[in-house]
Amino acid sequence: MQYILLLTKLNEVLKEGSEKDVVTSAIKEYMKLESFVSQVLDEACFTKSLWKSLSYKFTDMLCVPERRLLEDSKNLPISASTNRSDRVLLFDDVLVLIQGNSFQSFDLKLVWVDENSITLSSLVSPAFLFLCPQAVWQWKLNQAVRQALNGKRDFPLWGKTGEGTEPPSCRFFTYVFKLEGKFKSASYEGEWHWGKPHGKGTLKWRDGRNHVGDFKEGLEHGFGICLVPRRSEDRYDCYKCHWYKGKMRGYGICEYGNDMVYKGYFKDDVRQGFGILENCSAEHSFKYTGQWENDKKNGYGVWEDKDRGERYIGTWLDDHKHGQGIVVTQSGVCYQRTFHADKMVGSGILLLEDDYVYEGNFTEDLTFVGKGKLSFANGFILEGTFTNKSGQGLQTHGILNTSNEQLDDRITKAQLGLEDFPVEKRWKGIYDQFLEFIHSGCKEETEESFMGFHIQTSKELRKSQEYLFCQRYEYCMLLLQQRSPFSLPSYLEKALKSSLHPLGKLLKALTIAFQATYSGIGANKHLLTMAQEEIKYYAKKIWEFYQGLLRLALEQKGQLPAKHVEGDVSTVLPLILPCFYPELFMLYMLYHEREDDLYCQGIMDLSLFPDIKLLEFLDVQKHLWPLKDLTLTTNQRRSLIKDKCFLSATECLQKLITTVDPREKLVILQKTYEEIESTVSRVVEKDYKLPMDDLLPLLMYVVSRAKIQHLGAEIHLIRDLMDPTNQGGLYDFLLTALESCYEHIQRMRLHQRENCHVTHSS
Repeated sequence: MQYILLLTKLNEVLKEGSEKDVVTSAIKEYMKLESFVSQVLDEACFTKSLWKSLSYKFTDMLCVPERRLLEDSKNLPISASTNRSDRVLLFDDVLVLIQGNSFQSFDLKLVWVDENSITLSSLVSPAFLFLCPQAVWQWKLNQAVRQALNGKRDFPLWGKTGEGTEPPSCRFFTYVFKLEGKFKSASYEGEWHWGKPHGKGTLKWRDGRNHVGDFKEGLEHGFGICLVPRRSEDRYDCYKCHWYKGKMRGYGICEYGNDMVYKGYFKDDVRQGFGILENCSAEHSFKYTGQWENDKKNGYGVWEDKDRGERYIGTWLDDHKHGQGIVVTQSGVCYQRTFHADKMVGSGILLLEDDYVYEGNFTEDLTFVGKGKLSFANGFILEGTFTNKSGQGLQTHGILNTSNEQLDDRITKAQLGLEDFPVEKRWKGIYDQFLEFIHSGCKEETEESFMGFHIQTSKELRKSQEYLFCQRYEYCMLLLQQRSPFSLPSYLEKALKSSLHPLGKLLKALTIAFQATYSGIGANKHLLTMAQEEIKYYAKKIWEFYQGLLRLALEQKGQLPAKHVEGDVSTVLPLILPCFYPELFMLYMLYHEREDDLYCQGIMDLSLFPDIKLLEFLDVQKHLWPLKDLTLTTNQRRSLIKDKCFLSATECLQKLITTVDPREKLVILQKTYEEIESTVSRVVEKDYKLPMDDLLPLLMYVVSRAKIQHLGAEIHLIRDLMDPTNQGGLYDFLLTALESCYEHIQRMRLHQRENCHVTHSS
């Protein structure tokens, strides 16, 4: 007080200036110090009186040397409801509610004060205290909470009413839960909002469980990583998943402690929807790709047993093979049977690698039993009853039919699974996720939960969360900008190649499912039609989903959906085909292997002919021979020159194998035809339109010189996947001509074989 008086007198005699300002500032600080000392002394006396008035039971629990009482409802009355308290004590670190002989203590860092009714809330207790709007209490609570969060007291302790900022509603704090429930005994470090974990945080339980991720209103919500220790061994199950209201929901990756990994969808903490389970251990290596329901394999799925070298394609029920199924083996044998709880029942069809076909009952080791029909590669058919006695081998009692000299292609190339596995029922779990995403309005925060299957590693999963929003693909805006027939293919191509666009994510998931079915062991000619119709259905669904995204984008912009959308499925099919081409073309190669072998042998025979001899052999009209192209060098004879005639057309046709797009293959075929016509026009020195009689021999010459491997597979792939609008047009005509050349070369070789056989016989 004396310092303040002295400084005040000094201030009175000083003139206006910097010195007077310094003294004025010093007076204010001394006044604050005087107020601070006075308030500290008052708090100390106030607290000392409280300890004397309370019973030993309370003082033993509450009395801490550094703790100070800020307000007491005994001195400043306060009315309460819901959890009626006899007395409310506000300390500088806790809020205490005394009820009879018991009390509850609330850490101020976890107390929120509502500005309307003064609401105290904390997860320490399930009860909430509703206080009347006493201005002094509300103000003191706010200041005490703010100072506790800052970790230091104000100077002076209490300013005028209304001074100081209110404590933030969002806070970062560490707390150990004590009550019953899923968080009991867990330590939470992270962000809070109004008494509940909200935002980023980490939960740790005493038993070793950990959860790091997003929280909302007191529950796990959003992306999180959860570690769960296994009871029997020193290992953990690690869940990297999306959560919804405290439970796993959406896409996630679970790395189990027993070396198994699950990549797929969850719902209510169990595997639900499409997913892949793989066992990477050396003991029993397997991989399941398919539908899940209630944490079990249910619906359509593909199981690969790597130890046995087998792949099962079919339906499941409660983790068992159940219903129709196809088994493909590494040796090339495949069969279709009905399964019941993993056991084969009834008859089936068994397709052996040497083109033998058995229809009837057989055991798991593929032994014929009971009534059946065996078709041999030479066309003979054995029908009867089969037995397999120990030491006596396979025995049969029946009729051998030798009237057929050739085996019917409908048997040797029989296609499995078409009626039993309708294409619209395969991979339903993938389509359902996309539909749900569209129906939810394509919200950014849910995109990875619904469409996360493009992510296949833990590293990618973490990265996708870190950059989810900063790399957001503005597909809705681009959808509206690129709807014309000219820009649509370009937009779709970019969308399908992008890992950020929903259509690109969908295509990635479908590619994984396709490869799981038809690659490796699944490369079997009897699955070709199944694979082919699957790809066509992919294109149909992607087009439907594009239309769904477009409608949603228009609705979000307040525009009416268009009645007619430019484009169709044929726009999508060539764009997605590269993703499936390696597996699909392998199936075509296997399916047409026998014909292609004959064709290749015929090509080898024709390659022995010089150009002139080959033109003559193929009955090409002499006035169409490009003899000027047979440039002679020293010691050469024109009759011995090879690979010089129609060279431009030959080189053009060889480009057929450089693209996977059926449209581009047809364009190459058209350019080959134009090159042949151009060469002929040059020879006859006028424009010349080739009639069919002239075209076929010339095209056969070009085909023989192009030496395209697997030409039969190429032709049939183009035929099966070409745009239906091309049927009956020029492309169709040229493809038919190429097909005729291919078949003619086969017949030439076949006749040659038969002639040799007759010669040897005679």
